[in-house]
Amino acid sequence: MRFGYGVADQEFSSIPPHFYRDPEVAAAEVARIFRTTWIGVGRADLVARAGDFAALDVAGQSLVLVRDHDQSLRAFANTCRHRGARLLDGTGTCRSIRCPFHAWRYSLDGRLVSAPHMEAAADFGRSSIGLIEYRAEVRDGFVFVCLNRRAAPIDVHLGDFSALHAPWPLAALTTFRRRALTATCNWKAFLEVFNEYYHLPFVHPKSINRLYGRPDAPDATRGAFASQFGATSGTGGLLEDAQANALPAMPGLAGRWAAGVRYTWVFPNMTFAAGADALWVYEAYPLGPDRCHVVQTICFPPETMATPGFAPRAAAYLERADAALEEDIPALENQQRGLACPDARTGALHPLLEPNLTKFATWYAAALEAAET
Repeated sequence: MRFGYGVADQEFSSIPPHFYRDPEVAAAEVARIFRTTWIGVGRADLVARAGDFAALDVAGQSLVLVRDHDQSLRAFANTCRHRGARLLDGTGTCRSIRCPFHAWRYSLDGRLVSAPHMEAAADFGRSSIGLIEYRAEVRDGFVFVCLNRRAAPIDVHLGDFSALHAPWPLAALTTFRRRALTATCNWKAFLEVFNEYYHLPFVHPKSINRLYGRPDAPDATRGAFASQFGATSGTGGLLEDAQANALPAMPGLAGRWAAGVRYTWVFPNMTFAAGADALWVYEAYPLGPDRCHVVQTICFPPETMATPGFAPRAAAYLERADAALEEDIPALENQQRGLACPDARTGALHPLLEPNLTKFATWYAAALEAAET
């Protein structure tokens, strides 16, 4: 199926509205993007210790992240090799993975170690039946999985990501809260609003707008991500009237980096803001053309979390994250209604206030174009 949109059509303009409302496009995105490239699925401390697991649903793909006994991170299809039962839900710790239907049991490295009564089955080769495994990598404390064995390595996908973010101790940060929600908008639209300054005075006039100055020019990045830094008045991690709760800057962060926020979008589905004092991350997964599953993660340095009086000050950071989201969601729902109009058209993107959107649109067009060839 061809959608009539490619890199040649992407000249500093928004993705056509058709791509935010069409069920066929939504299905193609899952097949051509989410099943072919590296996907950001959160922070590595979600499964920090041997035996820790997390069941995740990623764009229609159910998988399990597991930390095995050698501390290696593994990603498996969340389905038993016997008759397909779902193996695990939620998060927890286990010594092995046991199917709740017929008690087939797998080691944390995916090998089938027990299949009750199957000795009666002819040619049953237990050693050749293990969980379906996917590629999983950790970079700078973020977990990436890939369902496609032929995709380029994660370091090709990320390019100079680590070098650009070196001033921030990303790998050392600790998750304080992980929250999931459903938004009534296209997954791309959700990530876009997090990556542009244009809407701040109109959607957040009294909550966070006055904290943000005019951003720097977008960074020239190598890899499947976009990034832009901007100075702030106070910390961008708090509401304008809650700046007295500011926490210390991250260890080692100095100079200009300690007086602003870097907004980064790792294509296709993960974005984050690295501030002076905190990191907040969003993952977005399609649930069709007009709904998406969103995961919000808030992180702090362990040194900050150990300081006296941390809890009430951290609560103010959560309030800021939630308050901004509560202002963004109605704007996104309204945008989705507008995108559904048959006469909606592509619009120009601002070169300084929306550059991350421009780079994503170019990457997105290329990804769909490559899948069609």
